[in-house]
Amino acid sequence: MSSKRKKRLLAIGDEPSMMAWLKTLLEHAGYEVKTALAGTRGEELFKSWTPDAVIIDTLLPDVDGIELVRTFKQLNPDTEVIVIAGPGNLSRSVEAVKAGAFDLLEKPIDAERLVDKIEKAIKQKSLADENEQLKQRLMDRYGLGSNVVGKSKKMQDLFDLIDSVAASEANILIEGENGTGKELIANAIHHKSKRSRGPFIKINCAAIPKDLIESELFGYKRGAFTGATMDKEGLFELAEGGSLLLDEIGEMPSYLQTKLLRVLQEREYRPIGSDRVVRVDFRLICATNVDVDAALEDGRLREDLYFRINTIVLRVPPLRERTEDIPLLCDFFLDKFRQRYQKQVKTLAPSVYHLLIRNRWPGNVRELENAIERAVLMAKGTEIVSADLPESLREAPPGAADFVIPPHRTLAEIERMAILQTLQRTNWNKQEAAQILGLYRPTLYSKMRKHQIHDAGKAARAAARS
Repeated sequence: MSSKRKKRLLAIGDEPSMMAWLKTLLEHAGYEVKTALAGTRGEELFKSWTPDAVIIDTLLPDVDGIELVRTFKQLNPDTEVIVIAGPGNLSRSVEAVKAGAFDLLEKPIDAERLVDKIEKAIKQKSLADENEQLKQRLMDRYGLGSNVVGKSKKMQDLFDLIDSVAASEANILIEGENGTGKELIANAIHHKSKRSRGPFIKINCAAIPKDLIESELFGYKRGAFTGATMDKEGLFELAEGGSLLLDEIGEMPSYLQTKLLRVLQEREYRPIGSDRVVRVDFRLICATNVDVDAALEDGRLREDLYFRINTIVLRVPPLRERTEDIPLLCDFFLDKFRQRYQKQVKTLAPSVYHLLIRNRWPGNVRELENAIERAVLMAKGTEIVSADLPESLREAPPGAADFVIPPHRTLAEIERMAILQTLQRTNWNKQEAAQILGLYRPTLYSKMRKHQIHDAGKAARAAARS
């Protein structure tokens, strides 16, 4: 079985007697060994034979040994490379470390030290392989890939829905707050679809000036306006045969929403200033971080376009609604950043989990990822402690106190206070507030009107637009 096979070592150098000595020494130590007297031959064996570790002499007849180290680390970052250099050649040793070498040995080679270093290199590779297998099992069971992991019922239901609709041609609307992973969900949908071999074009409607979005989507003919010095293909055209993601669709100007609706209905359009008719074939995925009901009420999102793009609605829950996923996400990010920064951090202290789970996470998964990255960098030992977290997480979260009924208030006043505080704690997310309060959303709207509760989030959005 493959798990019982001998570990493979590849030795590359230009001295036949030294290569023969290495082969005898390392085979006696229990390894399967192949040698190469030139860098090009060594690279061929690396690709076809996939060794567990490599020994390279920096002096090779055909290629630079340090450059070969760099090539091997690009081909397979987990395969460790031990470099052999001439005595006193400090500059070459520094270059080798920068190129990714696991360790260095100076000539003449001490057999015992060499075998010891190889054992450590093999162990390092085995740990990397084991981590990759664990991560893959984690993804298979609890995720879609990248940062989209979760074992909570809400996330598992979301994964099931994605699996059900990804292969269809239906338009999809992804709703969720900033940092919940809407773009990652869109990536998963595209790669699971029948269009996965086609292009996946993305445009963030909030990141592009409103007067430029139209030319980005539709393209234009040379001379159509000042600055149009050449023809430009639009993103609609570039998405041919694939998928198009319109992120933050609620930020698209109203007149452009009308044009988009026409493209979706007729499947053709004309670039700006052109008589050429372009027929399009793409799958539309939209995403928004705004309250859709509020956007429809404000007129920021046209109702006719909304009903066209929401064939399937996927709601990505905020992190505070799936706190049971926090330990899983922590392990995922810990593994990611431990490998990236070559740190020895292995776990989080129980007190850290307590702080992370009690936090409201207004920045959602992205905020948690940043917190774990910082903690990995700050950690002094093998365990992340509370002091490694950002200061904001070590303090009591705002609004953490329990709801207290003040004396001498009517039932109507208490109801108004409960609704208002819940809306404030959810950043005026009315869907989440309704769930917490045990109400249907239309009932919540009715009670807000009854108690004259005005949407502070709506006012803030209006101020930001002005």
